[in-house]
Amino acid sequence: MTFNDRIFGVLMIVLAVAYGWGATQFPEPFGGGAEAVGPETFPYLLAVVLTLSSLYMIVRPDPDNAWPWSRTGVELVIAVVVLVLYAMLLQPLGFIPSTLLAVGTLCWRMGAPPVKAYLTGGIAGVVVFLIFNFALDLALPLGLLDFLEAN
Repeated sequence: MTFNDRIFGVLMIVLAVAYGWGATQFPEPFGGGAEAVGPETFPYLLAVVLTLSSLYMIVRPDPDNAWPWSRTGVELVIAVVVLVLYAMLLQPLGFIPSTLLAVGTLCWRMGAPPVKAYLTGGIAGVVVFLIFNFALDLALPLGLLDFLEAN
């Protein structure tokens, strides 16, 4: 796994560079300037953190461990599938329903009872939606809940 960790670290550095470069393509914010915090700030921070983490993985890889192909491996694959579906459904379903489904499913897969898991997903979706829309003034997709934007 040491060799695999190093290869993965190099691939993640490539991803970080691509992510950082993608952030340079965002338009300059209104009233911009060098000091303005714009839409590219968060992607830049993520690219830096990913680069540093990847460099650490290359320099100090984990000792050889077997890949968990048992139940843990299956759960990891399920988590990746849920996150990919979340990204695909975010626009058509909207933030709140897709977050309810993704967070609820992940909580359920981690052992929470289904009702509590999906209740947690629903509460998380609504709270984060309210924070982004009203406190941060950043619009998230409404999707199926588009009728709420009647005003």
